[in-house]
Amino acid sequence: MTSSLSKDLILLIMQLLDEEKFQQARHKLEQESGLYFDMKYFEELVFEGKWDEVERYLLGFTKIDDNRYSMKIFFEIRKQKYLEALDKQDKATAVDILVKDLKMFAGFNEDLFKEITQLLTLNNFRENAQLASYRDTKTARAIMVMELKKLIEANPLFRDKTQFPQLRHSRLRMLINQSLNWQHSLCSNPRQNPDISTLLVDHSCKNSNDSFAQLTANSQLTGSAPKADGILPMSANGPFQQPPAPVQPPLSTWISIPQNHPAASGGGNGLGSLTNPASSVRGPGDSDDLFKMRLTGVPERGMMQGINLGQSSTAFNAADFPKTVARTLNLGSVPTSMDFHPVQHTLLLVGTNTGDISLWEVSSREKLLSRSFQVWDIGASSMMLKATLIKDPCVSAKRILWSPDGTLFGVAYSKHIIQLYAYFGGNEIHQHLEIDAHAGSVNDLAFCNPAKQLCAITCGDDKAIKVWNATTGSKLYTFEGHDAPVHSVCPHNKENVHFFFSTSVNGKIKAWLYDNMGYRVDYDAPGHSITTMAYSADGKRLFSCGTSKDGESHVVEWNENDGVIKRNYVGFQKPSMGVVQFDTSKNKYLAVGDDYAIKVWDMDKINILTTIDAEGGLPASPCIRFNNEGSLLAVSANDCKVKILATLDGLRLMCTIENHSTIATRNGSETAKKSGSTRNMEEVKPTRLAEEANTTRIWKPTQISETSQLRTLRLSSIMKTDKISRLTYTYSGNAILALGSSAIHQLWRWSRDDHGLRAKATTKVTPQFIQQPSGILMTNDLTGAKPDYALPCFALSKNDSYVMSTSGGKVSLFNMMTFKTMTTFMSPPPVATSLAFHPDDNNVIAVGMDDSTIHIYNVRINEVKIKLNGHSKRVTCLAFSYVQHTLVSLGADAQLIVWNSDKWERENSCFLRIPAGRTPTAMVEAQLQYHKDLMHILVIHESQLALYDSLKLECEKQWIVEEPAAPISHATFSCDSQLVYASFMDGTVRVFTSDLQLQCQINPNAYLPPDVSSASHPLVIAAHPQEPNQFAIGLTNGTVVIIEPLESGDKWGMPPPVHNGLHTTATEGSLGIGRQLLPSEKA
Repeated sequence: MTSSLSKDLILLIMQLLDEEKFQQARHKLEQESGLYFDMKYFEELVFEGKWDEVERYLLGFTKIDDNRYSMKIFFEIRKQKYLEALDKQDKATAVDILVKDLKMFAGFNEDLFKEITQLLTLNNFRENAQLASYRDTKTARAIMVMELKKLIEANPLFRDKTQFPQLRHSRLRMLINQSLNWQHSLCSNPRQNPDISTLLVDHSCKNSNDSFAQLTANSQLTGSAPKADGILPMSANGPFQQPPAPVQPPLSTWISIPQNHPAASGGGNGLGSLTNPASSVRGPGDSDDLFKMRLTGVPERGMMQGINLGQSSTAFNAADFPKTVARTLNLGSVPTSMDFHPVQHTLLLVGTNTGDISLWEVSSREKLLSRSFQVWDIGASSMMLKATLIKDPCVSAKRILWSPDGTLFGVAYSKHIIQLYAYFGGNEIHQHLEIDAHAGSVNDLAFCNPAKQLCAITCGDDKAIKVWNATTGSKLYTFEGHDAPVHSVCPHNKENVHFFFSTSVNGKIKAWLYDNMGYRVDYDAPGHSITTMAYSADGKRLFSCGTSKDGESHVVEWNENDGVIKRNYVGFQKPSMGVVQFDTSKNKYLAVGDDYAIKVWDMDKINILTTIDAEGGLPASPCIRFNNEGSLLAVSANDCKVKILATLDGLRLMCTIENHSTIATRNGSETAKKSGSTRNMEEVKPTRLAEEANTTRIWKPTQISETSQLRTLRLSSIMKTDKISRLTYTYSGNAILALGSSAIHQLWRWSRDDHGLRAKATTKVTPQFIQQPSGILMTNDLTGAKPDYALPCFALSKNDSYVMSTSGGKVSLFNMMTFKTMTTFMSPPPVATSLAFHPDDNNVIAVGMDDSTIHIYNVRINEVKIKLNGHSKRVTCLAFSYVQHTLVSLGADAQLIVWNSDKWERENSCFLRIPAGRTPTAMVEAQLQYHKDLMHILVIHESQLALYDSLKLECEKQWIVEEPAAPISHATFSCDSQLVYASFMDGTVRVFTSDLQLQCQINPNAYLPPDVSSASHPLVIAAHPQEPNQFAIGLTNGTVVIIEPLESGDKWGMPPPVHNGLHTTATEGSLGIGRQLLPSEKA
């Protein structure tokens, strides 16, 4: 393994080669050393199609089989090389690439390799549906470069290798000059103008016995030295100086820095103390003193107390700090800890006071995954943990944190344990380690790397600190010495010496090395406060922030060597109402959540810089967290929300990911936001203004009756369908799948834009209607089907690769890429009426039948594992919960049943509250859908919308259709579960809040053209999986329409005010459509 100094030397040589224009030699050194990956050079090779050089350069940093990121990188390169050969009609080269380069990937995805092979049989590979959007070589390479950059940035093997260190110009030359300066100062008779003609031997002044030389040797001289070949002239840095007399430095602290100078050879290495205390005094040959012996031509900066030499004190730049509220995330419980991914800067982990954890793509507000607290292996847990959970099952997440490379994340809980998850990208995580770490609460968690192995360090109420191997879970160290619960830990390293700070709730700060010799430093936090410590991003400055028992808060910068406060920041006007949290950004800013706002300081100035209220709604001491770039700031807010604040760069980042057309609309809306509006006032329609102005007296739902009040897009198709029976977006959000009454599926897909950004469904771009060159259609088997009695249904696999579907005959499984029928099964009778994929195994499906049974079927072995009985009429809808390990079924008998999906046993059931006079029939298509929190269920019946607790099956909210208003045809949650979209048989679409209060009504005239029959109405409705305000409807005339607000970021009306003076049901009732039941009416 190359030593740290050797690595530095290689990097300096790279800088020299670059300055001397030896570019090929430099890139060869990059490849052979593997220390710096030149992304720009790599992109040039790709754009020029120098594929052999591309791979040779990559192999200096990773092998194909190192990890999945590396494999994907090499596959994308070789696939592009293969497609370019096919595009040139060079079949011989294409075959050669297929056999030599691509065949090795067949073992990982045989189907994909077969599909790639089949491209050889096509005259134009663009006949393949997936490659239909392939333009030309230049565009394809540009798109691929963007994908490769993302893969390289996410690959842990490239961590810290894509950014060249910030070095002073000609750093190696300067070091050589300093060395010559030192050598000359040791000459017995130094000359005024030394003759330096080589670097191959040490310098010495010869023949310097003349009296003039001796007289002037100790004086400051003004002449210039001759230039040595290839080295900067000495005059560039000034003439030689006499070395200063050795000065005893102050005791440099408890940290023992390994010495490389011979004078320090008697000192200890590694983490131990120096054997000889005197050896900690540095001689004039040590590295720090070399910098002090600057030649006089270079001004030396003075070391002044309280001044950070590495930072410039500049005025606050509003564009440099995230102030704009760009996104709001709705969690369902109070956030207690947050952390952005170290590489993918818009991924946010959140832990809450109920123990829930979730991962969010903040740019789209998409919750990628969520998990409720659960002990993975209760049998292996300690008796103390079991007893604690039985006594009090409430658990909160105290800390959630990514590992440095983003491949792991850990959660510290308030009851004994930590859990580590392995992260594989997207929404894929696996359980990695569960550790019963402390007796009582685990108060903090951090990652460290003391012995070149990743470790987790924890602290808890048991006054102990422990270090765990993050791979095996074995305990490496236990540190004891605090006399109160340990509140936080802060690991760090300097010059390969690893150490950490710990703080306790009684205001003590201790510092430790990774050994068994106890703490090295013990001092008091300001005001004996409960304190958290953190380093700046560059690791050079140490800060702490905390709050005392009296509510007195302190933010300070420490001189870590002496254990004294270097700078005490002021700006806390009154006692804090909780322990304040803080974070640092860009080596420049400190931010603290206090007094219902975010307080900001410039690190170099003690006075507060600015205060940000994030448009209000913050708790007294909000939790805050920056992303690594400092472009986004997550802030906890009231009502179980997290606000994402952004700089201009942060807005661009999120807009790039989401493929927004411009960021100007977002920026322009900020002025209106500050004044209390959520839209630019110039764009607000008069009807909206009138409604908002009148909310203090009487509130009415927004009415949309004109095409000019929204955006719509009718999807065109070459096939005639009399009605759309089922409709869904793909999970990726870039396609819509519809099932017609003719049993034929139709698929529309949006392509990537000109910049290669991710495609997504939108009304601004017309999608492509997908057809296979062979003309094959995804058509359900209709053998034995009775169309008038059939209940068409389908279900998508989570990866959008397969769709399972039936229209009254057999159940068919289709490949979504090729439209091929993979298999058919379950010939009627009985007829399948509802379908659901098992969340943990795509080969297991639940099938509801028209004979009231539910079949649990394994596609792989073509076998029904078990039949569930409980309904009296056909089963109309099924849904799984991977959190509760349950299957919920709803039947035409209006019965809701919860089944245990592990044991396949009935756990609970209830009947829907059908309004008097309305008798459920076998033909009623009752539906259900889980809320994002997986703790509530939306039930859709022609007579009502209802929200149920998913375990107790208690109806918490209910909205009843008043007679003779049109019944409900279908409904769905928005992607964030904050809205409910409902379609009615009179053509109206209504938007409800998450607690079923009517918010907006869209009348048919707004989305139906004049030439369409007024009898046409929506049968089904689907919500976009990432855009909460976009939905699609399928009509009885066979049309699919996408609907969204006029502008990106707009909403469907305003929710009813909380304190209104009027009951909202009175307003809804006045429309003659329905009303929300009062609690007394539900009883």
